[in-house]
Amino acid sequence: MKLASLKEGGRDGTLVVVSRDLARAVKATGIAPTLQAALDDWSNAAPRLNALSDALNAGTAPGAFALDMAALASPLPRAYEFVDGSAYLPHVERVRRARGAEVPKSFYTDPLMYQATSAGFLGPRDPVVVPSEDYGIDLEAEVVVVTDDVPMAATPAQASGHIQLIGLINDVSLRGLIPAELAKGFGFLQSKPRSALSPVLATPDELGEAWAGDKLHLPMRTWLNGRWFGEAECGVDMQFSFAELVAHAAKTRPLTAGTIVGSGTIANEDTGKGASCLAEQRTVETLRDGHPTTPFLKFGDRLKIDVIDAAGASIFGSIEQQVVPYRP
Repeated sequence: MKLASLKEGGRDGTLVVVSRDLARAVKATGIAPTLQAALDDWSNAAPRLNALSDALNAGTAPGAFALDMAALASPLPRAYEFVDGSAYLPHVERVRRARGAEVPKSFYTDPLMYQATSAGFLGPRDPVVVPSEDYGIDLEAEVVVVTDDVPMAATPAQASGHIQLIGLINDVSLRGLIPAELAKGFGFLQSKPRSALSPVLATPDELGEAWAGDKLHLPMRTWLNGRWFGEAECGVDMQFSFAELVAHAAKTRPLTAGTIVGSGTIANEDTGKGASCLAEQRTVETLRDGHPTTPFLKFGDRLKIDVIDAAGASIFGSIEQQVVPYRP
């Protein structure tokens, strides 16, 4: 099944079930008012939501309506926790090589992960609002999973069973602020503003063979100002599966239902697939030409992120945003 949230009913939106083709939806408020409420009681809510999804796809769900993507908030307008990994080591290797540094051996056995912004997510058509272009505005096209309650010290095999929903994210980064923040040795804060989730989140069974080994095996397609930017393969060069990432996050603490876990920017060893963030493209240019030529995002720029199935249909709906200046 596919789930989304309408921009109504308060900060957490109104839960809707979405048809497989993303054309129609039906409110699920008789089951749970919000997606977070459904996740809090997932063992009871999921079967009922699945039944409503079956009826919607069969054309028999009462109250179904045409879906307007612009009317959607983030599926989880706010989440208790968002932890973001960096599971695609070709990206890490290239960035470090560009500055003459080696990748520590531990990176290949212990996932990189940080505590990200979760108090609010942008809707899939909401603008990216930034105070200044000088901050080095970048997109990051990633895959995310959403868990139910995960016990502390869960193994990867156990963590796999707690992955309930899958989607996409534009994890916005302000590259011009990152070096000074990391130099303090205390991680990201100002350099990581709010990000945007895909219009819908889907259960693993919706992905069929494209979800295997706790990885998504489809290309991440990205466009900038209507031009193709990249289609890196999500299932290739991912050092750690989502089950391993979830287990890593839960090593010393339980994860609350509704926790979002990110893959990090999709990147492949084969640079011919393009990139999923501007920093990656600029690194490739630096290694090849000695300097970057691709600029970071400017006000007015538009981006699009999507994943399509073998038949050419969008699975999660596309993230489509414009970069605009902040106006107090």
